[in-house]
Amino acid sequence: MSAAHVRRGGSARTQARKPSKVSVPKKIAKKLPVDQARANKLAGLIFAAFLLAIGLVVLVALDIPAKAERSAGAAVGRAGFMVSGYQIVGLHHMDRAPIDEVVTDELRRAADQAGADKAPQPLVDLSAIRQRLLQFGWIKDARVQRRLPDTLVIDIVERTPAALWQSQGQLALIDREGVVLDRVPVDKMPDLPLLIGPGANVHSDELQRLMDAVPTLKPQLASATWVGDRRWDLSFQSGETVALPEGEKAAQTALEKFAKLDRSSGLLGRGIVRFDLRIPDKMVVRLPRAPGEPIVPPPAPPQQG
Repeated sequence: MSAAHVRRGGSARTQARKPSKVSVPKKIAKKLPVDQARANKLAGLIFAAFLLAIGLVVLVALDIPAKAERSAGAAVGRAGFMVSGYQIVGLHHMDRAPIDEVVTDELRRAADQAGADKAPQPLVDLSAIRQRLLQFGWIKDARVQRRLPDTLVIDIVERTPAALWQSQGQLALIDREGVVLDRVPVDKMPDLPLLIGPGANVHSDELQRLMDAVPTLKPQLASATWVGDRRWDLSFQSGETVALPEGEKAAQTALEKFAKLDRSSGLLGRGIVRFDLRIPDKMVVRLPRAPGEPIVPPPAPPQQG
């Protein structure tokens, strides 16, 4: 075999191809503010990010992360970390039944997810339990914790009832902020001030501040009516009504003056029907009518000539 033949045979051998690289066409690269090498490197990174994004989409579509999480949670549960009970603390006024329903719903969901009779600890969604509990008016805050190996602890912070709110023929307990806690039957009304009228609950904090400024009158308050969505009429246990002006500052000034006069002269308990304080620095008093006295005096008889 000749040397020339050997050389031709050698040149005919198929050489291993190098993997193709992502590159930017020269015409486009010339228009970029970087050189050809940097442009090619940037194109490669973008292409790799594109492939990674496609991979993540495929994983999500196949539910692979969720399946892995469920499998891991179930495995932890089989190792002895199954929820066998739960404890509720901090409950004083609210009925326990709605809380039981929320917790058992989540435990049932977690058990079904794991395909087991009990819920594995890692699969119980503590945040979901808390968010549902915060929907109840009584609950101001809630903390849900795992107590390993097999218990949940639900720590409830209840709101404090401050008044009763009567609107549209219904009674409800409210706290100082006006949040509705629960409906109340008329025959089971607690000994709390009664707020009357649409929107009265929204302004309950304002009323509390007004009454806190007059400690001698506060224990005597029977009810407060929110009038015209702008001011209060206060009704006291002795039967009198005090009409306050609009605006919290003006109402506080008038009520403090009235409390001072009541301490010195005993305004309440004397049978006066109404004290109107809506005119600054004045007090209009309505006296009771005598028994049988008509509201409008009858017209005088005509004089005979």
